[in-house]
Amino acid sequence: MPAKNSSKQLKYDIAYLRMAREWAKLSYCKRKQVGAIIVKDKMIISDGYNGTPTGFENICENEVGETQWFVLHAEANAILKVASSTQSCAGATLYITLSPCKDCSKLIHQAGITRLVYHVDYKDNSGLSFLEKAGVQVQQITDLKD
Repeated sequence: MPAKNSSKQLKYDIAYLRMAREWAKLSYCKRKQVGAIIVKDKMIISDGYNGTPTGFENICENEVGETQWFVLHAEANAILKVASSTQSCAGATLYITLSPCKDCSKLIHQAGITRLVYHVDYKDNSGLSFLEKAGVQVQQITDLKD
């Protein structure tokens, strides 16, 4: 794999982030739509977006516009898809449109993901701090060259 700052790797990083952004548009959430793509060995092994668990009505917010507590985050959905397959996240890169919350950062680390590339900062960056402390390579790309 090319060095993290190589122009070829940056080209791929931008492409995968753009795919995650497109995937986010599938979310039924009104407040915030987030998408995630997991890549390992140059292959997409999973994807996800934020939403309700399987079997629940696709309503992410309550009557006052707050996110329901049971809504799954995009990265959690992507990791759970891998968990129910024959794939493994060990050594993979997670591309996500919004940096992870502290709860999802634990899942990311525990799943064995070693690199995180994200687009926009979440309001609380303690998840990013945790991942960096855990040795996960974290990179933000703000310009997706639309």
